[in-house]
Amino acid sequence: MAEITAALVKELRELTGLGMMECKKALTEAGGDIKKAEELLRVKSGAKANKAASRIAAEGVVGTYVSPDGKVGALVELNSETDFVAKNEEFVAFARSLAERVAKDNPKDFTGEEENRQRLVQKLGENISIRRFKRLEAKGKLALYLHGVKIGVLVDFEGPEETGKDVAMHIAFAKPQYMTKAEVAPEVVQRERERELARAKESGKPPEIAAKMVEGSLNKFLGELTLLGQPFVKDDKQTVEKVLAAKKAKVNAYAFFVVGEGIEKKSTDFAAEVMAQAGAAR
Repeated sequence: MAEITAALVKELRELTGLGMMECKKALTEAGGDIKKAEELLRVKSGAKANKAASRIAAEGVVGTYVSPDGKVGALVELNSETDFVAKNEEFVAFARSLAERVAKDNPKDFTGEEENRQRLVQKLGENISIRRFKRLEAKGKLALYLHGVKIGVLVDFEGPEETGKDVAMHIAFAKPQYMTKAEVAPEVVQRERERELARAKESGKPPEIAAKMVEGSLNKFLGELTLLGQPFVKDDKQTVEKVLAAKKAKVNAYAFFVVGEGIEKKSTDFAAEVMAQAGAAR
């Protein structure tokens, strides 16, 4: 059996990115054969990843990338189970590398990144998932805004640099579901119209006044849903549309991710969990 030297452990650690003790244990199990030890760790890493996959990962970061010419950018949501792991440097660097790959290669999925993901699962001990990604190729130029690491926004715009950044910041705050009223799904409009009609009938107002109430409420609803119709975050007396017109600017497209949005988080009764564990230990 080959001697398990510190240099050998270090070499395996550099190959796998795993801890010193895990590498030493694998080398001992493999009789000092580094290739066998590496394969052993890869198998164990895969098993650990499969086991962790059932656990909810709703924390994480938005990885971002914009090309030097400002024409192509990408957002990637990378999830973890806890905020602690989301702050890990390797986790954050992985999210950034994924965003860069999306921007440069325009992949359909992240099949080629599975080994890297499993390696992080093995090292950090949590379920890690690449939830979604978005690539934006600008007609104009891209503005990027990050609110911490939890909200990432890309805006394809034309006009002053400051306006692009302001609109990106507005999107992070107001989270518009659509850019214009014309983009709102007809069923959404119809559903809201029916609600307002019911309210108008209950008010007992004359039909002509009720009709105006319905249209007014519907326009307000659509304004709140759409980027151009929303009150601008820096001046709520103006809509985003008016701000853009005053600056002779235009938004062609935008994309934003909010970490964990739409993921149902598991709520845990900590006291009950402790009691259950205490009961099981008896």
